Amino acid sequence: MISHWAALLAAICVSVAGQLLLKAGAAGERGVIEQVLRWQTLAGLVCYGAGAFFYILAIRRIPISVAMPMVALSYAVIAVLGHMIWNEPLTALHIAGIALVCAGVGVLAVAAAGG
Repeated sequence: MISHWAALLAAICVSVAGQLLLKAGAAGERGVIEQVLRWQTLAGLVCYGAGAFFYILAIRRIPISVAMPMVALSYAVIAVLGHMIWNEPLTALHIAGIALVCAGVGVLAVAAAGG
């Protein structure tokens, strides 16, 4: 069986993929219904479902007070990928916020390891 930490990592990765697909599905000047029915949007929603499945596996053994904040790593990854793929803003304040999120996740990882 997949380890609980691997399930959490899978949940994060699949959720990031879902975010990227939802953004791709939202591109263009089409109406809302057309955007919702684009393959990218539908695939993004499937990724969200898969992410929820992996997250459920993870929280069977990982305290939710540790697991949920670790999901915040996806915010940092999405900010960087959004900048790289769509040239979205990534200012010094964005980078500072990402650093704070990563530091917080690091502190929780140490706490989870018993430190």
